[in-house]
Amino acid sequence: MIKRAAILFALMLAGLQTAAATRIKDIATVQGVRANQLVGYGLVVGLNGTGDSPRNSPFTEQSLQSMLDRMGINVRNSKARTRNIAAVIVTAELPAFAGKGSRIDVTVGSLGDATSLQGGSLVLTPLNGADNQIYAVAQGPLAVTGFATQGKAETVTQGVPTTGRIANGALVERNAPGKLSDETSVVLELRNPDFSTAVGIADAINNYTQQRYGVRVARENDLRSVSLSRPFFLSTARFIAEVGELSVQPDVPARVVIDERTGTIVIGKDVRISTVAVAHGSLTVRVTEKAKVSQPNPFARGDTVVTPDTQIDVEQEGANLAIVRGTNLQMLVSGLNKVGLKPQGIIAILQAMKSAGALQADLVVQ
Repeated sequence: MIKRAAILFALMLAGLQTAAATRIKDIATVQGVRANQLVGYGLVVGLNGTGDSPRNSPFTEQSLQSMLDRMGINVRNSKARTRNIAAVIVTAELPAFAGKGSRIDVTVGSLGDATSLQGGSLVLTPLNGADNQIYAVAQGPLAVTGFATQGKAETVTQGVPTTGRIANGALVERNAPGKLSDETSVVLELRNPDFSTAVGIADAINNYTQQRYGVRVARENDLRSVSLSRPFFLSTARFIAEVGELSVQPDVPARVVIDERTGTIVIGKDVRISTVAVAHGSLTVRVTEKAKVSQPNPFARGDTVVTPDTQIDVEQEGANLAIVRGTNLQMLVSGLNKVGLKPQGIIAILQAMKSAGALQADLVVQ
């Protein structure tokens, strides 16, 4: 475990040292250009006895009756006991500028007590946006990666068999809301807001437009956005394409992210630690409960009873006192590895350093 942690730190350090400039299109988006969420309710048919049970999922039976009514088949006075149908929720993401006739992927998830959607097909399902307008319709066979097999005494399940996906399964029926405006003002929004990054983007764009068009078009608004004034002789799409290919070096705040559940530690390249002395020892307390039978001697009066036998062992490993200082990331990683700890121990030390005021970074615990 210690070697694995050292390898992860070394790989992270190597990646930071070889980090190159990033394109503006990868760290910023155009304000107003976004995707839209779609959702719908539908039925999956053709299941091999793994669908919803009518008793536990009455809405499935009601949906089946409504669908057959629209097809001219009256089943109101009969009780459908089929297990080959399942009620599902269908979700999709409508990309920006999607037009009529284009296709998008959809995700299908079971709503009732169906055990598997494998082999099923989604019946024509309208997909609505937040404004309750229908923007697409979905239909087609599901691709399910998980499976569930059961017998009388054992059940085997792999993945999630009650969720599937249909590639290009929805047909767009209405154009996505919004369009690329022809206004001269364009606003770029940073994915990771930072003042230094916003200034760097504005400077890179101004240097480019000054050399190519003889004008300066960018101005940083705040840590989150940069305003651009499009030259009148360029289309908005061409202007955004040219700007998006420019490279900048994004700046990120000094931050340490810790996931205590998995023992994952991510340290930013600008994290610094004031000189501190660190000692970490692990205390292990083991409590063992055993049952001991006590019975009377031969020809003696008494009852045989069971008495508890408790054993407590306490172990504490020795801890070396080490000096850790971090003027840069490499020295910080070397100092932590010198202590020779597992990831959980490093997490405890980082939290203690933050409490002591020696960790000059934001500590994010997930």
